[in-house]
Amino acid sequence: MGLPSADWLVRPIAPVDEADALALLSERYGVQGGLQSLGSQQDRNYRVRTDTADHVLKVTNPAVDPSALRLQCTAIEQLAAKFPELRLPKPRPGVDGDPLQWLTADESKLACLLLDFVPGEPIMDSRYLAPAVVARLGSIAGRVTAGLSTLAAPEADRPRLWDLRNAITVVETLAPHLRDQIGAQRILRAARAAHALVQPYADRLPTQLIHGDLTDNNVVCETALDGRPMPVGVIDFGDLGPGWTVAELAVTCTSVLHHHGAGPASVLPAVRAFHAERPLGDDELEVLWPLVVLRSAVLVVSGQYDVLLDPDNDYASDALEREWTMFEVATSVPVQVMTAQLRHALDKASTRGEPVVGARLIPTLPEHVHTLDLSVFADALHTGFWRSPNAEHDLVHEELSATRAVRTRHGEFRMTRTTVDGESPAETCALGVELYATEPLEVRAPWAGTVSRDTDRVMTLRQGGGPDLILDGLDTGTLTSGPVEPGQLLGTVAEFDGFHVLGVQLSHLTGVRPPRFVAPELADGWLQVCPDPTALLLPAAPELQMSEEELLTRRNDAFATVQEHYYEEPPRIERGWRQYLVDTRGRGYLDMLNNVTILGHGHPVLSDAVHRQWQRLNTNSRFHYASVVELSERITQLLPAELDTVFLVNSGSEAVDLALRLAWATTGRQDVVAVEEAYHGWTYASDAVSTSVADNPNALESRPPWVHTVAAPNSYRGRHRGEEARRYGPEAAARIAELAAEGHAPAAFLCEPYYGNAGGMALPDGYLEQVYAATRAVGGLCIADEVQVGYGRLGTHFWGFEQQGVVPDVVTVAKAMGNGHPLGAVITRRETADAYRTQGYFFSSAGGSPVSSVVGLTVLDIMRDEDLQTNALEVGGYLKRRLVELGERHPLIGTVHGSGLYLGVEFVRDRTTLAPATEETAAICERLRELGVIMQPTSDRQCVLKIKPPLCLTRESADVFVAALDDVLTYGW
Repeated sequence: MGLPSADWLVRPIAPVDEADALALLSERYGVQGGLQSLGSQQDRNYRVRTDTADHVLKVTNPAVDPSALRLQCTAIEQLAAKFPELRLPKPRPGVDGDPLQWLTADESKLACLLLDFVPGEPIMDSRYLAPAVVARLGSIAGRVTAGLSTLAAPEADRPRLWDLRNAITVVETLAPHLRDQIGAQRILRAARAAHALVQPYADRLPTQLIHGDLTDNNVVCETALDGRPMPVGVIDFGDLGPGWTVAELAVTCTSVLHHHGAGPASVLPAVRAFHAERPLGDDELEVLWPLVVLRSAVLVVSGQYDVLLDPDNDYASDALEREWTMFEVATSVPVQVMTAQLRHALDKASTRGEPVVGARLIPTLPEHVHTLDLSVFADALHTGFWRSPNAEHDLVHEELSATRAVRTRHGEFRMTRTTVDGESPAETCALGVELYATEPLEVRAPWAGTVSRDTDRVMTLRQGGGPDLILDGLDTGTLTSGPVEPGQLLGTVAEFDGFHVLGVQLSHLTGVRPPRFVAPELADGWLQVCPDPTALLLPAAPELQMSEEELLTRRNDAFATVQEHYYEEPPRIERGWRQYLVDTRGRGYLDMLNNVTILGHGHPVLSDAVHRQWQRLNTNSRFHYASVVELSERITQLLPAELDTVFLVNSGSEAVDLALRLAWATTGRQDVVAVEEAYHGWTYASDAVSTSVADNPNALESRPPWVHTVAAPNSYRGRHRGEEARRYGPEAAARIAELAAEGHAPAAFLCEPYYGNAGGMALPDGYLEQVYAATRAVGGLCIADEVQVGYGRLGTHFWGFEQQGVVPDVVTVAKAMGNGHPLGAVITRRETADAYRTQGYFFSSAGGSPVSSVVGLTVLDIMRDEDLQTNALEVGGYLKRRLVELGERHPLIGTVHGSGLYLGVEFVRDRTTLAPATEETAAICERLRELGVIMQPTSDRQCVLKIKPPLCLTRESADVFVAALDDVLTYGW
């Protein structure tokens, strides 16, 4: 196989004798050190290690003009002056003052440069790149481009391989020589189509000197605190030269596409960041994605051809798979769609997505046709009906029993198409509408054009200058392909599955039938290319929906921002069912966090019970009614006999506050002993005893003098670990005795009986027995805060204190008690409850209301009937075993805490020092959300995943969570 005849094609460089390279370093640069070969497709690069500094010796291909090397030096120096914080490979002058020196190899004179070694690591693998990393790539590309814009860009004396102005020539020259000709033909088709889209703009696109290869493996990164590789410098200016300015961004975007989990939308952070540094013009936006396709095509053909010429070039061979992946992803979406998506990302949307008007398709259709709501807000989709494969059919059937026709909405994210327990978002966005009717309505042409029959019941009407109209479900009779006039009969709506159905879709993708549904990530682009056809059916104006970003802005304006939200870019969650959540774009999530909804979301028995009671009566507990009595009796039946008296409140904070007030009233004292690193609420008293610095960074310094703390009994990373954890109990007991001796005998000792805020950690055996005895010995009360850990979540026990074999004097409970409804309780002995009368009258408006009481009773009924505590034990045990197995493969996992479905995965940077992986944990939670899992950190160090899902969690969902976490720990976050 001969070398293609092309001036720009570069032969591999001849081997370089390392002895000659060392001699060059010593004689021409005055540097002595060792050499380490670095990869390159066409040059020879070596890392030079010396006693004082490291350098890179670049031995260039003889095809490279020396003037190009001098231009590289000038460019680097200019960028270094403009961006001193950017790490760059500054050229080192030779002994004669000239950075350019010469080496003879295989009778060829090779130009050489000695450059500063840029510290940091390039992104050489295909692990996941977070949006923040992609944005930094785009920002650096934008800054380098802007920084080079004032440097003169002489036209090269020969065409350059990587200049995208030559891309189609490169592809057409090399593709015929590839072994895989089926793949080669596919590349040719894609490249020619992309080239055709660029050509109308080619002569007016801005040009300048560009780096030309600002990719993931031509930046160097520092590892950020969260473990992400954050680009901080640029290397390898070997492709510096004149080119289209936007080509720099196209090169950067292409390099993102081979990374784990990347799709076309993954480049959007880079595009936004580049645009912020160097604004993109309209023409540049039109050609950006075609250039990405061309860049990926050039990479594939040149890489495969390099391997043919130089089979021993490991650098080129190793890149083949990722180069093909880039091409696959770049061509996975029509260029027009991606261009529209890019415009939308920069708020430069075109007018193509505006509704198209014409004569009515079905003149006999009534002007008012009921709209079928299939969104996350649809009342008809309660009780998990949205998961039925027949949901849409059944809803249409019900509607048509009362009306002639019903339609769906364009651009609606249909919850009926939402999937759960999967990493990828489902294709939920409707690119057209369907009309369902009880009769075969006549369909007429809305404008003049040409029709073609794609299949028996699918027809496309094309018009000059406008979008194609695609009709799916049309009985065309004798109509043949050809021209039609406005109002001409096209056919009648065909019958399908019991009623007449017509799909109506518009598309600017001439000659290509678009999908009916697409995933949310590219929906904005697709909706521009496939505008709303509703106006062809009905005179009603299209419905405008508020974006998630607009709602977040309104939230921040009206809702105190100290009431924080999860996630950097929070999804708008508007639906829940069992252990699942669904956002407004139809993205399903596995909820592994929500310990409030212990039964699961949207339980129909609970919602029906609330509805019935609310229709009947809701008032406050000063009135006399049965449900408040029944709930109080049911709670006491779940507790030791001596805990026989109930207060009903509306939150865990209120419950803990009341428990403390009971202790004060009973003992006549105020001092309280609390455990460090704990959270108990936000009222004055419950906040005072909350010692977690994660919830309040000043918790330890700002607590009042009546609050005393004992060490957190953390057997994993606390003062005493492992077997030594048995010392926590005696030490806490001694501290209580010491306080009493000092005249501060505590009125109460308060703690979670299972260490929830630390991530679900069991207290050391005998801890509460020892501390409770010491507290009672000085006349204090023992308060068990069961707000997070109680109510069967541990699996082995209904209450956390049972695991310790003790009986507290006061128990507080909330959260799970109401399954999300504001309901809590304080349970104690009668004499303790009566002591409160010295403080006055107690009343909680919502705590014991009829509705709240019915909620509490129904929750207990469902927990019993569905045996949710047993499920917590079995599924939780299975999940913990699987998480422990993950820890055997991923060193970031320090340990797995917990019992039942109260678990915690603790991340550490070092298993010996137990340095907490705080920033990594936050980043991991963000990545898990992208994979469809809701998770957040806990503990004072915020390095523990708090795993507290609804107790209806299944083994299948547990497997989904483990698989997602494994993916994140394997491929990055």
